[in-house]
Amino acid sequence: MTPQANFMVVAAIRPEREEALRALLATMNRRPGVVDPENPLFPFRRLERLHVARFVILKDETLRDRPPDDPFPDPPIWLAFLGDCDGEAGALLEQAVTEAGDGLRRIFSHCADFSADADLPRWLRAHSVAPAAQYVNWVGRTVRQICEEAALHQSLSTQLAQDAAATADQSSSAVRERLVAEWRAKGPPLTAQPPTPLRWRLRRLLALIGGLSMVPVLLPLSLLMAPFFLCRLRWREVTDPVITPRPTPQHVASLAVLEDHDVTNQFSAFGSVKPGCFRLCTLIAIFRLLQLGIDLFYTRGRLARVGTIHFARWVFLDRKRRLLFASNYDGSLDSYMDDFINKVAYGLNLVFSNGIGWPRTSYLLCGGAKRELEFKSYLRRHQLPTQVWYKAYPGLTAADLARNTMIREGLEAARMSEAEARRWLALI
Repeated sequence: MTPQANFMVVAAIRPEREEALRALLATMNRRPGVVDPENPLFPFRRLERLHVARFVILKDETLRDRPPDDPFPDPPIWLAFLGDCDGEAGALLEQAVTEAGDGLRRIFSHCADFSADADLPRWLRAHSVAPAAQYVNWVGRTVRQICEEAALHQSLSTQLAQDAAATADQSSSAVRERLVAEWRAKGPPLTAQPPTPLRWRLRRLLALIGGLSMVPVLLPLSLLMAPFFLCRLRWREVTDPVITPRPTPQHVASLAVLEDHDVTNQFSAFGSVKPGCFRLCTLIAIFRLLQLGIDLFYTRGRLARVGTIHFARWVFLDRKRRLLFASNYDGSLDSYMDDFINKVAYGLNLVFSNGIGWPRTSYLLCGGAKRELEFKSYLRRHQLPTQVWYKAYPGLTAADLARNTMIREGLEAARMSEAEARRWLALI
């Protein structure tokens, strides 16, 4: 198994170069919201291990929502280059430098501390930022596997349609055997899964051991401190101002023009963490618990009960004063928001109620995202237009990827009962 990794390079934009940068990034698209994967500036498709990537300008229009006693003077406008890939992120960035070093130099030349003679690989490493928490829909499913399994599904579907008349009276097992024989004779080829890197296994094991080992230490302390924490939390929830202005029609229109060009969309949101040590410490603890839960339970297609997210991450910036959330999801934004409201509103509240402007919650879990209109206004208001977004396998949802994997597993199975063969054929 080849596990996935992520990268994010962040640099402050020179204010006088912002518009020029926006114009340059626009040249990477065929039209707004639709990238040219072979664009000469950064040809994403040449990076064959890259699942998704984006260039996004983090210009926070919600800073005026901050309380007067916690101003944020002269905040930087960030350029973020982030993505998810198979294998080590460092190796992917090295390949990016090889394939598109000149393009990356042109892009980052608009940033404050980039010079023409900069050592690009070292500069990218120096400006890399790790997520506070991150999610992968299916750990170990590579871009190559996805493309091969999609081709397999298409081939079997075509063959099944061509053989419909000849196999009308045959059993499901016999039809399956015919398809297996055709595949063995004609392909398409399927690459065997490589062994899981030992370094990744050890890293993951140590992280899980470290997280779980803290439970017996922290649990008694947490129980002891719980009454004080809950009292403090409830006081903050009642007294924190709730600032939920509606997004302007112009802002909504700038977002809508970039969406629904494919079955999958991108989402980039940026905002401020509520001031004070209490909220920040709460948020850091929640992210650590969230990451432990993701690593233990959510590695095979679902984040809680939501199965439409391909990749997601939460990233602190500006000394943990602001937070970026970036995700890649199937369907429209309305269906995405409804999914969260109906299935995991409590999970959203745990994280985002510590951000300025979130609808009022009760004990972190209740209210918040359940206040549907306020919640949707909050998301749209904090959402940013993503200037460039790439996905290596357009037209395929997370459900499609899971189905194609099941088709492959059924094809490679040594034997199947008649009922199992019937269910397998139904997938095709």
